[in-house]
Amino acid sequence: MSLKARIFSSNKRIFDCLTAEGDIVSATALAMLLKNDNSLVVGDNVNLEPDGESQWTITSAEERTSTIFRNIPREHTKKIIASNVDAVLIVVSAGQPTYKRGLVDRYLVRATQWGLPALLVFNKMDLFDGEFDLAFEAERVKQLGVTTFEVCAEDPDRKAAVLGNGFHELKKMLKGNTAILLGQSGVGKSRLITELSGGEVELLSGDLGKVGKGMHTTTWAELVECGDFTLVDSPGVRSMSLSDISDEEELLNYFPDIADGAVKCKFRNCEHAENSKGCWFQTLKLEDHSSAVVFSRLESYIRIRLEITQIPTWEKK
Repeated sequence: MSLKARIFSSNKRIFDCLTAEGDIVSATALAMLLKNDNSLVVGDNVNLEPDGESQWTITSAEERTSTIFRNIPREHTKKIIASNVDAVLIVVSAGQPTYKRGLVDRYLVRATQWGLPALLVFNKMDLFDGEFDLAFEAERVKQLGVTTFEVCAEDPDRKAAVLGNGFHELKKMLKGNTAILLGQSGVGKSRLITELSGGEVELLSGDLGKVGKGMHTTTWAELVECGDFTLVDSPGVRSMSLSDISDEEELLNYFPDIADGAVKCKFRNCEHAENSKGCWFQTLKLEDHSSAVVFSRLESYIRIRLEITQIPTWEKK
């Protein structure tokens, strides 16, 4: 009797899989599924065949709809960490720790790189003191297709007075989907996920924990069932270093809004600085609201570009 299942965690060559019936089984895999760059990863939908009493073997994997990965420039390859993810769930704090626009833009680089829609959640709204312009921060990412939410995990019914989308809208959007969770320590990810899962999942010390009994520890990624939706936790993408991006041309691809303006510059190698001759961005008026949105994104692009261009290719990994 064959089974269809999804890989939830792995330990070396042992894979814990959740079957369509909701059972968790451990399985090994045929050698041909472990030898290439597309070796089995968490999130893969696989087919299992019995291999003796209570033993299962993964005999094939379904085509992936998406992949979470990091580039390895030195080897001109990429390391796939997880698959079949539907969205990137970015959680930031409206209170403490202090909101960091640049960090959000780093997360959005990854979302664009992976070809996934992003959900940006401003948590801890009960502690928001107006230190930043919430509406502006939402507007600057709206053109990228990012959906924004204002929530308070301590009070799920709190009204979303500025953005219109609150806790219940977020929960509805996550339903039936798999999302990779990104956010710095202290932004309230644990409490938020506990509330979104209806208390079914408790995150301890920022870790997503295990799917169920018998789960193995993994150094790469694992999936966690949260009632109506599934989360990906991956140590492989917790650090938001973008050092694996090969050059500024690749980076520009991950800033599509800046790329649209860059093609209007007179010179292809324009640095987009204040003294750059023929720079289209310098023709914009900073006091104009729409221009301020563009400049806020340009600032992040220039900062990240400086970072990645200072790293020798041989150090990129």
